[in-house]
Amino acid sequence: MNLRYLMPLAAAVVMGTASCVKLTEDPKGNLTTTNYFATQKDLDAAVSAIYQRLSVDGAWAFTNKSTSYFGADDLTTDKGLNKQDFREFDKLEGTSTNESLKAQWNGPWSAIYQANNVLLNYQKVPTTDANSVDARNHSAGQAYFLRGLCYFMLVRTFGAVPIVDKQAEISVVPPRADVAHIYEFIVNDLKQATTLLPAKWSSGTDVGKATSLAARALLANVYLTMAGWPLHQTANYALAATEADAVIQARQYTLMDDYLQVFRTNNNAESIFGIQFNVGGNAPNRSFGSTSVPLEETALDGSGGWDDFYPEVNFYLNAPKCKRTDETFYTTIKLRNADNKTYTLVNWDNSLTNARHPYYKKFRYGVGDGVQETDNTIIQIKPSTNKTTDVIRYAETLLTYAEAAAMSEGNPSAKAYSAVNEVRQRAGLPPLTQGLPAAAFRDSVVYERAYEFAGEFGQRWFDIVRLQLLPKVLAARSTTAEQNKINSNSLTNPGPRYLAPIPFGDLSLSPGWTQNPGY
Repeated sequence: MNLRYLMPLAAAVVMGTASCVKLTEDPKGNLTTTNYFATQKDLDAAVSAIYQRLSVDGAWAFTNKSTSYFGADDLTTDKGLNKQDFREFDKLEGTSTNESLKAQWNGPWSAIYQANNVLLNYQKVPTTDANSVDARNHSAGQAYFLRGLCYFMLVRTFGAVPIVDKQAEISVVPPRADVAHIYEFIVNDLKQATTLLPAKWSSGTDVGKATSLAARALLANVYLTMAGWPLHQTANYALAATEADAVIQARQYTLMDDYLQVFRTNNNAESIFGIQFNVGGNAPNRSFGSTSVPLEETALDGSGGWDDFYPEVNFYLNAPKCKRTDETFYTTIKLRNADNKTYTLVNWDNSLTNARHPYYKKFRYGVGDGVQETDNTIIQIKPSTNKTTDVIRYAETLLTYAEAAAMSEGNPSAKAYSAVNEVRQRAGLPPLTQGLPAAAFRDSVVYERAYEFAGEFGQRWFDIVRLQLLPKVLAARSTTAEQNKINSNSLTNPGPRYLAPIPFGDLSLSPGWTQNPGY
């Protein structure tokens, strides 16, 4: 998806899934900017199209959204089958020609250009009273939020990327901006979103739309990331703590009592922002259901697993012993017998299994779909689910606050302990040890994040990147259980692998760009 060809197409939108908007095509999606924004309804359709850009297989609807994050210890994949694209990055041997990598590049860019379309034209919508002004501003706020989110994903994944905030000529190839400038741009977008969006939507039909609290929660994560590699702007720890605390003090979110229910419900009490999906509207989420089901598991109706991803063995073995761990990992494999009616249950490392790995239980289920099973029988395995992908959960905000507050204040306060212990209590763990120095407290929080967000859309990988943890992670990797072996060069020089390569097609059509080091 070359930038030169995308920019003139910013006004071309297709109506689709976004929040709770209807999942049918809107003819206004094919209009040009000269006559597009006549009414608020037109603007709503354009905003909906931003969300829609992210809810497709070529963006965030399938496992390929995490392709380059397979370098983390919470993700690995089969040594064969059709998993080559994931396997490359699992082995820290990713390439710029990797087809699945395109979803991580194209999806955000497509949404960014649609957001630009909204931000460049929203003021054309006439207003008649305070309510219509608010409606127009809310549209702009969502566009700012989504553009900031997409740039945040891009800069953490690919490093320097162009800053594009307007339409341009087809012959223009914008330069890759300095990473610090990209973060400034993201911060500005999210501050704008905070100002323009409501803290809470009043209508049930607005479920899934970004809010000012979502913008502040995301901004907290942005500041936390800026405090680490590559910027090391440690003054941002205090800003991260302030933004996270504002979300906490709003008292609008709480942790679900049962961890597993986070993954079996949509837009629940701890979901701050999520991408919505709808199977009936031809917008399924295929990151749940079949994708993390063992290859050898077959349901009574003949449907099977895809074996796309599961945790590394030592990542599982090093997990804390608690209820959350039991609800996170799937360790008893159901093998259908020759009678096609009954099952034999075996442990994950049994020689009868294909991968001899534990899997993820929390990704087996959607919302009334995914894997339908009993304790000893699998009835059906569905690849398409209605499950929302939670991009920001309240648990993240609590842990962001705990880490950022401790690092900015020099020592963890009682309030920082309270935040991390709230997450641990839900997990079924005792309170964190008192009296830890700031660095040790931070490490404990990062460990907590690893298992609270195991397998979730780059969460673990981004911690590894900002804290430069690859050497430590690689040293803990099993040299016998992991089927995708890492070569000696990547083991001794993992530094270049913190960033993914720019996809070859875009690089080759962009004069003046150079590939990220190591590729």
